[in-house]
Amino acid sequence: MSIFNYKNYQINYTVDGDLNSGKEIIIILNGIMMSSLSWEIFKGTFTKDNVLIKYDMFDQGLSSRLDHDYTQEIQVELLKDLLDYLKVEKVNLVGISYGASIALQFSVKYPAYINKMVVANVVAKTSPWLKAIGDGWNEVAKSRNGLAYYNISIPYIYSPQFYTREIKWMEDRKKILIPLFSSEEFLNQMVRLTKSAETHDVVNDLDKITCETLIISSSEDFLTPVFEQVYLHSKIKNSSLVVIPKCGHASMYEKPVIFTTLVLGFINNDQIEKVV
Repeated sequence: MSIFNYKNYQINYTVDGDLNSGKEIIIILNGIMMSSLSWEIFKGTFTKDNVLIKYDMFDQGLSSRLDHDYTQEIQVELLKDLLDYLKVEKVNLVGISYGASIALQFSVKYPAYINKMVVANVVAKTSPWLKAIGDGWNEVAKSRNGLAYYNISIPYIYSPQFYTREIKWMEDRKKILIPLFSSEEFLNQMVRLTKSAETHDVVNDLDKITCETLIISSSEDFLTPVFEQVYLHSKIKNSSLVVIPKCGHASMYEKPVIFTTLVLGFINNDQIEKVV
């Protein structure tokens, strides 16, 4: 664990590998409820042929909490300053959900930093429907009832088949999450993060995204449905779209082998392209 001091705030990050090795550099952008620790089970796979950067955005993991509302723009600027601090000129962005929204906004504003980009389970714009879901989370958060917050948020992140088939795993996570979801500090973080996504909108800027982009969709994603990624694919010129069948919003957890295969195959396919 390392600390990057950013405008009087502390940002937690880790670098696995040598940034000067010549290997591809991947930086992972967390989903809204995630932290850099959420990716530990993937570390060995991602670092076999690449350098991996993980970090916690504001109000995530071990990074500083903010005491005011904000937009995702602050997370975009944080990413830029972290890359500058690490002296990384080119990077491969991998983002899921909230993190993918940051990736899209970053790719519009700072395209020169990006080699390739992978965005999973994401939308071009926070619709009134998606905002209403976030409003529901935030209303329940006011109750400080961890079980209620779990029930309003977690089941909809997974496909019905996965939730039912992996019910023991879900129940084990429930035991871990309910105390966390009962924490006033954590719920305040979640409210700020959820509010920050309300103004996400790159609809009119998608033609500015020039990097090679892989869009990952899930057939049973109830938060960011497939038609949202189809729209992104239709507007981002240099993009490919893959839909993972029988999978929900948390594609990295439901289909970890497929998820990592797609990400790494896309980022590390230059040698294949040379042969073809």
